[in-house]
Amino acid sequence: MTVWTGRIDAAEGDAARRWHQVVQPFATNQPAGIALLGFACDEGVRRNQGRVGAVAGPVALRKALANLAYHPTLPLYDAGDIACEDGDLDAAHQRLAAAVSQNIQAGHLSLVLGGGHETAFGHWLGIANAHPNQCIGIVNFDAHFDLREASEATSGTPFAQIAAACAKRGQNFKYLCMGVAETANTEALFNKARQLQASWRLDTDMTPWQLTETEAQLQAFIDQVDVLYLTIDLDVLPAAQMPAVSAPAGFGVEISMIEHLSRLLAASGKLVAADLVEFNPLFDTDSHGAKAAARLAWAITRSFKPLKT
Repeated sequence: MTVWTGRIDAAEGDAARRWHQVVQPFATNQPAGIALLGFACDEGVRRNQGRVGAVAGPVALRKALANLAYHPTLPLYDAGDIACEDGDLDAAHQRLAAAVSQNIQAGHLSLVLGGGHETAFGHWLGIANAHPNQCIGIVNFDAHFDLREASEATSGTPFAQIAAACAKRGQNFKYLCMGVAETANTEALFNKARQLQASWRLDTDMTPWQLTETEAQLQAFIDQVDVLYLTIDLDVLPAAQMPAVSAPAGFGVEISMIEHLSRLLAASGKLVAADLVEFNPLFDTDSHGAKAAARLAWAITRSFKPLKT
């Protein structure tokens, strides 16, 4: 909890509080709220031949969140970090899944701060364990499909792993990837997406003047599933807005679009989990990237409506 420090406007009372003044240490038997959990891991990025450094993302993102203005939401809890210090990504995924499942079953929104996009497989496992009999829809804001085939798990394989796990469990693989860059995905990856009956929207089709069509596609996907998992790979943003990732985008989707769509998902009454991944503070400039990522996390918590039962 030592990273939760910042400005205090004591003369203005409780209405002037910031995140660092309201976040509580996570414990069992707390009222339902928003459970922050870090996945301090970039082993998958290393295996995927990317720029490592996202292991430090959770701490940097907490620092960026700490000084943001607090507006009434559900209670905020910090559940600490899951680490991968020995290179055993499979074991780290299992630890992440166990923590996520426990948090969701306790009624909390699972909000994970990555880490590389290998975060997604462990996060999904926890959601699937908590909701074994429901159709889970995955919405990935990402320049990449992350459907690669590889001999071991990487930051480029999580949704291929999820698809395989769904097939093994007899579950539907419901996957919508929004912000896909044709320049960053080979023909093989598009073929894989078609094979898995995934849905997608190109980055060039997500400009502000295409908002109505983008909203319609997202809402149609929401209507098909029971619960939602939102994962935001920060490299979906233009490099000028998000320089601090392994693969900065040459085009990207404006943060105003990503925030708006994230708010729609958060307010849907179906969202049970969200994460922000690939933030690499080693490549941040004057905390520009950290502030952009924190803004997205803040927007999700501000708009969140608990799962309708």
